[in-house]
Amino acid sequence: GLAADAAGAVAAIRDGAIVAVKGIGGFHLLADACNEAAVARLRDRKGRPEKPFAVMFQDRDEVARCCRLGPAAERLLSGPERPIVLLPWEGGAIAPSVAPGNARLGALLPYSPLHHLLLEDIGRPVVATSGNLSDEPIVTDEGVALHRLAGVADLFLVHDRPIVRPVDDTVAQVVGGEAQLLRRARGYAPAPIAVAGLADGVLAHGAHLKATVAVATPAGLVLGQHLGDLESEAAREAYATGLADLPRLHGATPRIAVRDLHPDYASSHLAEASGRPVVAVQHHVAHVAACLAEHGLGPPALGIAWDGTGYGPDGTIWGGEFLHVTEAGWRRIARLRPFRLPGGEAAVREPRRAALGLLQEVMGDACFERRDLVPVAAFGAGELKVLRTMLARGVNAPVTSSAGRLFDGVAALCGLCQVGSYEGQAAAGLEAVATARPDGEAYPFPLRAGEDGATCLEVDWRPAIAAMIGDIEAGAAVGVISARFHDGLVRAIVEVARHAGQHVVALTGGCFQNVRLTEAASQALERAGFRPLCHRRVPPNDGGIAFGQAVWASWMARTGEASCA
Repeated sequence: GLAADAAGAVAAIRDGAIVAVKGIGGFHLLADACNEAAVARLRDRKGRPEKPFAVMFQDRDEVARCCRLGPAAERLLSGPERPIVLLPWEGGAIAPSVAPGNARLGALLPYSPLHHLLLEDIGRPVVATSGNLSDEPIVTDEGVALHRLAGVADLFLVHDRPIVRPVDDTVAQVVGGEAQLLRRARGYAPAPIAVAGLADGVLAHGAHLKATVAVATPAGLVLGQHLGDLESEAAREAYATGLADLPRLHGATPRIAVRDLHPDYASSHLAEASGRPVVAVQHHVAHVAACLAEHGLGPPALGIAWDGTGYGPDGTIWGGEFLHVTEAGWRRIARLRPFRLPGGEAAVREPRRAALGLLQEVMGDACFERRDLVPVAAFGAGELKVLRTMLARGVNAPVTSSAGRLFDGVAALCGLCQVGSYEGQAAAGLEAVATARPDGEAYPFPLRAGEDGATCLEVDWRPAIAAMIGDIEAGAAVGVISARFHDGLVRAIVEVARHAGQHVVALTGGCFQNVRLTEAASQALERAGFRPLCHRRVPPNDGGIAFGQAVWASWMARTGEASCA
């Protein structure tokens, strides 16, 4: 039911209850972050078994008792935008299930008068997670909240100011001593970003995950707030509302609809149904354009776009791409060696399947007899037989060059994550365990001529996986294996950059949310004489796709798009 006042909500939270609180951009679900039972109950009710929760602290000193705070992180945390900042977690009184198996904690400070009052009276940190069920948009209306969150919250604390537009909390981290936005929302969106040469009337529809929209205005390119993943009908309805609202809010008249190359995304369908001329931009090209444009740069450049999934012009799943972009178009000059994913989409949720695809490439069918390897042992004999057939016949086992799936497979090989419950879980775990300093024994990722008629070079991960298996058999520490994997990839990045001969190198895509990978690659590229760029104001993940789509469509409006599959 409704709380009579803030005092009732405070008492309920201190007693272990879950309270839905109406804020500025939507409802928060608040629970005592030091109460293991309360946090477990919230996980169960929200249907969020492992994905980390953000924690709201009363002040900077309370954060410092649980997390390591450097100068850049402190500025970010305490700034007027008040984002969630991912910080090294050093213990304290926070319940372990707030961020299970995670080396970092998402911390934020109060940003509304109501939050300040609540935190002062509660006297301890609280979980502050979006008021929604998994895969659904944040709730903004109290009537809807009472219905949709009835099975989650024990109590509701509301106010009488209507929320016109849903806006989630922004998520940020520090990379190379500077802020990087991972989810651009409250405090940052929808503020324009100056971009030279924008085509008038461009409305970019983004991708499927971490959906955003972008519109070209006289003030610059406006990237709208994070709208979420388009997995549910409710999420797609919220996205359609945001798509219509952003141009209206900024007085823009859309003339061109820009979409992802993937024809089956909900965002692509809306672009095609808009009645406007449609431009399709390849996923990883949009990533590269976004990174260049936010730094005020354009082609020529080398773009290294690594993520989980992006539709390739050849109909395969891309995700480990090295793209040479010019004013005339783009060309793929190198990629990670492709491999098959048994079960297709199921492999996104089950890193052990990606591991099987890697092992089969390295060891052949002998890998299915290696029950000493964790991903193989994770399947029953019957399941293994089916998966073996899938890989042998190429049935429901699509080919991918995805760096995200490579990280997943390596995490599974290391025994870190066989079945995930949220996107990026395995890769984040692999990053978290890596030892701090390289030992000089990076795994080999040689650059070779492409196979099967490929017109681009391939970064061959097979020698790295073979060396990794040897280390696993020898009992090497998982942290050492992870570090050698990361450092091998960094050396491969520099080698491809030398081959491409472009001074500017853009590091983009969801894999470059990995702080260790991004910082090490940036430092190595600088030492080799290149100018590396990483994302700052525009997310490296798919939250930046709409921004890049609008930029690329504007650049190519003067020429024609060239490509190489």
